[in-house]
Amino acid sequence: MKLLKTLFFIFICTTVLCACITYTSHAASKSATTSESSSYQKKNVKELFKSFYRSTGVYEFLNPVEGKLGPEKKTPMSKFSQSSGRIIMIFVCLLLFYLAIKKDFEPLLLLPIGFGGVLANIPIAEIGGPNGFLGILYDMGVKNGLFPIIIFMGVGAMTDFGPLIANPKTALLGAAAQFGIFGTLVGAVVLTQTTDIINFSLQDSAAISIIGGADGPTAIFIASRLAPDLLGAIAVAAYSYMALVPIIQPPIMKLLTTSEERKIKMVQLRKVHKLEKILFPITLLILCILVLPDATPLVGALCFGNFLKESGAVDRLSDTMQNSLINIVTIFLGLAVGSKLAAEKFLVPETLGIIVLGLVAFSLGTITGVLMGKLMNKLSKTPINPLIGAAGVSAVPMAARVVSKVGNDEDSSNVLLMHAMGPNVSGVIGSAVAAGVLISIFA
Repeated sequence: MKLLKTLFFIFICTTVLCACITYTSHAASKSATTSESSSYQKKNVKELFKSFYRSTGVYEFLNPVEGKLGPEKKTPMSKFSQSSGRIIMIFVCLLLFYLAIKKDFEPLLLLPIGFGGVLANIPIAEIGGPNGFLGILYDMGVKNGLFPIIIFMGVGAMTDFGPLIANPKTALLGAAAQFGIFGTLVGAVVLTQTTDIINFSLQDSAAISIIGGADGPTAIFIASRLAPDLLGAIAVAAYSYMALVPIIQPPIMKLLTTSEERKIKMVQLRKVHKLEKILFPITLLILCILVLPDATPLVGALCFGNFLKESGAVDRLSDTMQNSLINIVTIFLGLAVGSKLAAEKFLVPETLGIIVLGLVAFSLGTITGVLMGKLMNKLSKTPINPLIGAAGVSAVPMAARVVSKVGNDEDSSNVLLMHAMGPNVSGVIGSAVAAGVLISIFA
């Protein structure tokens, strides 16, 4: 009986408490509603439509406001950037769609980058701002360098270092091709000092020069560290020139080599044992740790992906890195980079300088690779086709395929693909090392 009385008492107390809370919240709600009602001004139909019109993109395009802050709320935007600039950038993104779909120019990256660029140029929504989903993606994986590192893990899982292990001296060709990076660094500094419209800092110049390595993730990684405002232009230039390898490289290769040199047949590569392939990424990582720790984020991720692949013990993890993981991150990376294609960041004189310097960097890398191939052919006991030096840029495996095609056009029985893969994969390592050098100096 006492238990029932106690439970009844608790029930009564709980009911009274709930009633008090409900009454209090209702009174507060009524007070807030009354306050809002008193501050709300009645509008007729015309005023309502006028208010709606001012919230449209059409109004924003036609009525720019001088000094209005951009999505990041840091720097003011010009009237041009708010109106015509945005329209121009949307057409630039449509051009990227055309190149990716019709011309098959790096569609995996150019399509997400282009779409991200369209979203970044939508007025009012501020999708590329810190609270927009593109800005969140950028802060989550590009600003801190995470996405490029995960891409390198996938690249490592897809890469076969066998040709490089079988013929280690081809690493010199990959190293020589990185000359375009440092040559362009000097060129960017000279361009800044000799022109009034282009002004690159040393950090900007270092970020631009990495385009010469023809490695998109590396370019994004170093640009996010040294020149985040130039990230969009640098990424678009890097991936565009990677896609243009079959157009840019063959004329340079033919100009610097004779017909006899292009016909040179190389000795068949030896068989590489599994143990060598397992030890290679570990050895490479140890050397990187001892000599250039700043390069270990990229090189370490590359070695990790390759180590899992070559171990043969975790095929499921290796397959995930080669497919699902790298595909998901590629989508996020492309959209995040596209957020930097906003008109106020891209439509500046420096963008033209980036495009020109990027072409110079890429061409220099090809030239020095071929010239090193010619020199090695003169000094080596076994014949070396100078064409494989052009594969030293790290556009894997496209550069190696272009080398093979140029050699095959000269002599249909000459197969250079596997020989070109040696300098090609060493170019991936070389560009990551070059990025580490630039970060250690300029960061």
